[in-house]
Amino acid sequence: MSFAQDVKNEIVQKKLARPCCVSAACYGVACFGRYFDERGVVLHTELLAVAQHAKRLFGMCGIRGEILTKERPSGAVHEFKIAHPQEVAKLTALFGCPKGQVSLRVNPALLACGQCVNAFVASAFLCCGTMTDPSKEYNLEFLCARHNLAKDLEAILAEHEFRPHRTLRKGLNVVYVKASEQLEDLLTFMGAGNAAMQIMDRKLYKELRNKTNRLTNCETANMDKVVTANVQVSRAIDFLKESGAYEALPQPLQQAAELRLAWPELSLAQLAEKSAEPISKSGLSHRLKKLEQIAESMKQRRSNG
Repeated sequence: MSFAQDVKNEIVQKKLARPCCVSAACYGVACFGRYFDERGVVLHTELLAVAQHAKRLFGMCGIRGEILTKERPSGAVHEFKIAHPQEVAKLTALFGCPKGQVSLRVNPALLACGQCVNAFVASAFLCCGTMTDPSKEYNLEFLCARHNLAKDLEAILAEHEFRPHRTLRKGLNVVYVKASEQLEDLLTFMGAGNAAMQIMDRKLYKELRNKTNRLTNCETANMDKVVTANVQVSRAIDFLKESGAYEALPQPLQQAAELRLAWPELSLAQLAEKSAEPISKSGLSHRLKKLEQIAESMKQRRSNG
């Protein structure tokens, strides 16, 4: 089951306490289902739970609908519809539509309280919403065939600071939200708090994983630098010994060289701790660099003849 289907299954479990919110939820189904006109209402969905939820909502308003299941190559499609003339008359009366006229704009008067807006948007998502798995991408969309309804939905979401955007894709109006914080708030707003928590958990996991990777990469880079520096010093010491110049070096430089040859894998700080005589990390670094400089000077003199 996809993440979007999980969200829808969570939404349909939420119970609406106020009659006005039930009516608003029904209005969302009517507006964003397959069609809503003088013939009635039709909703197509892949989730039987969504069709049953719509039937239950309208039943609470005294309007009877029916569910039909149609088998298709891509899978079963469940159709909820209200088509009987008497039920359609109740439907238009519920939404205050003049006889034979159905508005294709959202009527704010049907969203009586703050929770009505939640119920309306949740129904819109049940009918035409989809969402990408947040482990891959943050993106929630409402796909609507009606231009004015899409504009009204965008305005409603914007009023509640969800920062929606709208575009046209293959003839469909797409209202979408991409920012993870707004997605979390919108899911909670629609009654899918568990899904919102999943996004938070996955985002935290991503942040921790990325932080761990950055630290690992940083540690690896530092280790590479240490190894490279140690190899360069060891080669300089070997050159000084092979050329017979090692015995002429000052005692402190010979001591530093012997430390490096004895523990080639240690960092400067660790190497300084191995010294029989107290020496700081910077002091040891200075001596090892001096050995490299002496070796490099000798090599240049040889090459210049």
